[in-house]
Amino acid sequence: MKKILVFILLIILSVTVASTFAIWNIALKGNTPGKNVTLYVYPGTSGKVLSEQLDSANAILDPLWFKVASRAFKLNDKVKAGRYIITPAMTNRGLVRMFNLGLQSPHNLILSGNIRSMEKLASIISGKISSDSAKILQTLKDKTLIDSLGFDKYSFPGMFLLNTYEIYWTSSPKEIVLRLHSEYNKFWNQERQQKARDLNLSPIEVVTLASIVAEESNIKSEHPVIAGVYINRLKRGIPLQADPTIKYALNDPSIKRILYKHLEIDSPYNTYKIKGLPPGPITIPSPSVIDAVLDYSKHNYLYFCAKPSLDGSHNFASTLSAHNRNARAYQSAISKLK
Repeated sequence: MKKILVFILLIILSVTVASTFAIWNIALKGNTPGKNVTLYVYPGTSGKVLSEQLDSANAILDPLWFKVASRAFKLNDKVKAGRYIITPAMTNRGLVRMFNLGLQSPHNLILSGNIRSMEKLASIISGKISSDSAKILQTLKDKTLIDSLGFDKYSFPGMFLLNTYEIYWTSSPKEIVLRLHSEYNKFWNQERQQKARDLNLSPIEVVTLASIVAEESNIKSEHPVIAGVYINRLKRGIPLQADPTIKYALNDPSIKRILYKHLEIDSPYNTYKIKGLPPGPITIPSPSVIDAVLDYSKHNYLYFCAKPSLDGSHNFASTLSAHNRNARAYQSAISKLK
């Protein structure tokens, strides 16, 4: 009986060793193609659904091997949502571990171009996280959140900076806002805050002015000069008379020429009627334009007008008579195009 019992135990041990060896062999076998595959896993995804998703995306070579490894390492109830990049020659064990621990891959949120509204910002962010634009917009207009960060509905767009940010697809809208608020605080270091104080402006007022400057010219070298014009006007109590603010008030950036009828609009952004800066930025400016305002050119100019060369550059003037001459030259050049 002892011999039989020993024999049975040896058989069981042999089977166990063989099974363990087979499982580990499967677990350590490469099971991904020779290219990166990006996979989005939603909350509540089971191991079975994940296996099907990997198979349909051609992210694994053998679904059966992955299923065996999933059962062996108890993946079924532990799939974490996220954006994952399946890399070449990943093993089944490596895949299971990645989904078990939620080792998702970050990607870039790029804020660039003309972002004139929270709706546009929400649309951009929605392409990079799992939440839809409606939910993101709701967060971007959450008064309680905005107040807690020290802004109001007018100044809040000034918290965002055109830049590239590394984020995770599973980040919530609030987490994104708090992340960008952290970046805003980093940008406004002691040096920049001191420069703003030297201008008798708050950081948000500097961003507001930068948003106007950014809309006035696409020529980087002109930004400090244009900033200087507006700062001279602020110091002398002269209305800014900035055409981009009128376009913003009318919600029509496509307007080519500002007419007298446009200047009658009743809006806090009408800088022809109201002295000083508008209550918030009219677009999200780049950090370089903000720095151009902080390091503005010191001069006596109070006016600027597009050059008759029509190349997007501007003539600057210290007197109204000189400005009128520049304006007539520009209008003459425009008339010749008709």
